[in-house]
Amino acid sequence: MKSKFYSLLWLNLLCLSGCGGDTDNSKEITAVHGSQSENSSANGCIGFCASSASFLTKADVEQVISQAVEEAQARQLNATIAVTDRVGNVLAVFRMNNAEKLITISSTAGTLLAKVVGGLENVNIIPDTMVAISKAITASYLSSEGNAFSTRTASQIIQKNFNPGENNAPSGPLFGVQFSQLACSDFNLRFSPLASPGVGPLRSPLGLSADPGGFPLYKFGTPVGAIGVIADKIYGLDKNISGFDRDNDELIALAGSVGFAAPITRRADVITIAGKTARFSDAFITDLLSQSLVEFNSINNVIGSLVAVPGYYDGGESDINSSGDPNRVVLTGIAFGQQGSGIIPADPSIFKDAEGIDLDAFIFADAQNSNRFPASDASDQPNGDVSNQLTKIEVQELLNQALAIANKSRAQIRQPNGTQARVSVAVVDSNGAIVGMARTRDAPVFGADVSLQKARTAAFFSGTGKLTNAPADLLRALPAPLYLAALAEPVDISAGIALLNSPVPEFADYVASLQWFLGVAKALETDGPFSAFSDRAGGNLSRPTFPDGPITGPPGPLSKPQGQWSVFNVGLQSDLIYNALIQHVAFVLGAAPDVDTNCTGNTGFSTNDAFTNNAKIAGLANGLQIFPGSVPIYRGNILIGGIGVSGDGIDQDDMISFLALHQAGSALASGLNNAPVLIRADKIDIPNQSIRLRFVNCPQAPFINTTETEVCNGI
Repeated sequence: MKSKFYSLLWLNLLCLSGCGGDTDNSKEITAVHGSQSENSSANGCIGFCASSASFLTKADVEQVISQAVEEAQARQLNATIAVTDRVGNVLAVFRMNNAEKLITISSTAGTLLAKVVGGLENVNIIPDTMVAISKAITASYLSSEGNAFSTRTASQIIQKNFNPGENNAPSGPLFGVQFSQLACSDFNLRFSPLASPGVGPLRSPLGLSADPGGFPLYKFGTPVGAIGVIADKIYGLDKNISGFDRDNDELIALAGSVGFAAPITRRADVITIAGKTARFSDAFITDLLSQSLVEFNSINNVIGSLVAVPGYYDGGESDINSSGDPNRVVLTGIAFGQQGSGIIPADPSIFKDAEGIDLDAFIFADAQNSNRFPASDASDQPNGDVSNQLTKIEVQELLNQALAIANKSRAQIRQPNGTQARVSVAVVDSNGAIVGMARTRDAPVFGADVSLQKARTAAFFSGTGKLTNAPADLLRALPAPLYLAALAEPVDISAGIALLNSPVPEFADYVASLQWFLGVAKALETDGPFSAFSDRAGGNLSRPTFPDGPITGPPGPLSKPQGQWSVFNVGLQSDLIYNALIQHVAFVLGAAPDVDTNCTGNTGFSTNDAFTNNAKIAGLANGLQIFPGSVPIYRGNILIGGIGVSGDGIDQDDMISFLALHQAGSALASGLNNAPVLIRADKIDIPNQSIRLRFVNCPQAPFINTTETEVCNGI
């Protein structure tokens, strides 16, 4: 018998299936929260609804947890539940009594597929709290007023085929995004113990999650945070979306989101990506078993309790109760886009277009509301000459041109149709140092860290021929990732950590594989030929098959071979950050110090010098990225930096970075431009392949209210 509470609360909301098939699996239900309904102005939110009142209150968070706990009880399950605000502050982590405390990472659990060996696969000492927080942050960071994405959406768009389960289909459009927002990032901020929630964006314990069980939370049409749930032992993903997946984590999280549901006009299942309908949820409100809404005080310290998570949530501990335990409390969220949130409106006198019109830009701010990454002069010496450096004027022009192009571009992953693209933009010098960042209104939060990863990746791989710090030398100097073996008894971590004997990858092997595959013996070397790699080009080399999609193709040289590849073991991208991620797991378990603010060069569980990173690569401090949206910056034929864009469709991201660089160079007449055509990666004639790399791919007719087409041709 369905709850009267749910029956009254959800009256006629259309919960679309989002499977993209021919069967109509829609159900009529309505979400009403106070005076909010789907017939209100919430349907019109396109980035302007967020206000100082747009945040999760303590009562809101308690309601979300209570609803989730009630559903878990109805299903006779024990769950760990996390709630975050929109910029990643952890507002509560609630663990039910007897919930699984250690989770196994697996891409093959529950399938007939052979187990993958290596990487994060089958690591079974992952704290439940890290999983729940990662799911919540993922749903929060992927969502905006124009789109609501869940962790199920993430699962669909990061796998080796899009859609998952379709052989010979290209990889997901956000292939590789799971290795962003990392705990070791130098961009994403860290929780300050005993401090109230504050500026973001904050880091995610495991990066972005593809495991169903994370939903964004909305109030009056604007996202205010998210819920993440883990109730089983597996941190995985949905490998085949041809049918409906009955997932307990998702059902419990859905119950928690009642009253804070995403507007149905913004859900992933009304958005198409590359002509395919995105997925939001396989669970419906009519599937819920809960009978009543319980008060948080009646379950806290009875059914379960709030638990502290090192580096993320201390429960606002300030005193000790009569039992000698900390008095942990639920926290109140931060209002996104407001002073103190870390993402605030920019100075319109600085961010303006060629006509002097305000670009409606936003910046990333510190606790004093000062710009963390204002446009600045570079400090490198491209080709040994200081005069080649990016200047502050050039960086600001690059940011302004990118934002102006985004503002007139038609969005791919937002509703309603015809709205502007919303993105983040990062500019780095030739060594990967940040020289400027900005974003448009309502861009999804995940795009900030990703835009920086993209800019750095383009600059790094275009460094062939650099006089110093050539990519090949930096990669060869890195310590190997030391893969953990699954512990027979994961509850007894003190018994020791076991390492896999094989495979044990070496970074020098990636260099050699790339050189052999491209037929360029000196690729990435100090004395090598100049080559310009965009993220689209580097991404082509990072796919499990080349060209992207056909199952008969060989693995890309920066990918793992068949039998080792999974979304948890993709190749160079995941190997670069593996040891740092494992150190952070050990930190949350209380067995190691926290990671440095650089994701590379970590020695891992080395017997001689564990968890140090003397060989770290400054230019890849937050990891690298392998899906499109960046280009290297040149002055003549000299590499001087990179620009990355993220937040919308990958073709839009490509176009904005490519055109912004071209237009900035034209406006300033300073020699700034895209790479010379003849040294771009798409000019490399790859041996034994009839397909070349791609440099950029721009939408056919990208701009709003104009018929202009093929805007990137001839540049």
